[in-house]
Amino acid sequence: MAVSAALVKELRERTGVGMMDCKKALEETGGDIDKSIELLREKGLSKAAKKASRIAAEGLVDSYIHNGRIGVLIEVNTETDFVAKNKDFQDFVHDMAMQVAAANPKYISKEDVPEEEVQKEREILIHQVVNEGKPEHVAEKIVEGRLGKFYERICLLEQAFIKDPNVKVKDLLNEKITTIGENIKIRRFARFEVGEGLEKREEDFAEEVAKQMNN
Repeated sequence: MAVSAALVKELRERTGVGMMDCKKALEETGGDIDKSIELLREKGLSKAAKKASRIAAEGLVDSYIHNGRIGVLIEVNTETDFVAKNKDFQDFVHDMAMQVAAANPKYISKEDVPEEEVQKEREILIHQVVNEGKPEHVAEKIVEGRLGKFYERICLLEQAFIKDPNVKVKDLLNEKITTIGENIKIRRFARFEVGEGLEKREEDFAEEVAKQMNN
């Protein structure tokens, strides 16, 4: 298929790979940006992929508090203290703290999800598909598709970025690695929400209205 120059430019900006390699990747994937990024990573062409094995032991711990109700602490690592002081990097870390507050992920990546949790979800999805009466030859694809949605709910890197839903967090991370020029790792986070895990007192709405009328 014919690939537009704008699409090639976008892929190049997100991966740091040469124009011709970007054009070939887009042609092979039918113009799909996400699939092209994966293809370039598989070929070892992406700068982000090349930097992924480099040690990132410096970085930044940041926090975000939303209306005094939700609080997040997050640690994001980079290779040097110099980059940790870079405003672009600091803004990225703060955006990730806000992402955790808003989207409430449980894990950083798909690889962090315990296998037993994945299997449990897969079994639930299989039962759903069977109960929907889907043909067997499409059932597996449906389950895998819904499993992808499951990862998007619970894994930070798989989520849509809150400031641009068209971009996944993992793609934003790769873009930052390319533009900043160092390996960047989201290492860990903790999220706190007021009253989380506590039993809250609930009153019957009709009873509450009655009390207000009698006052």
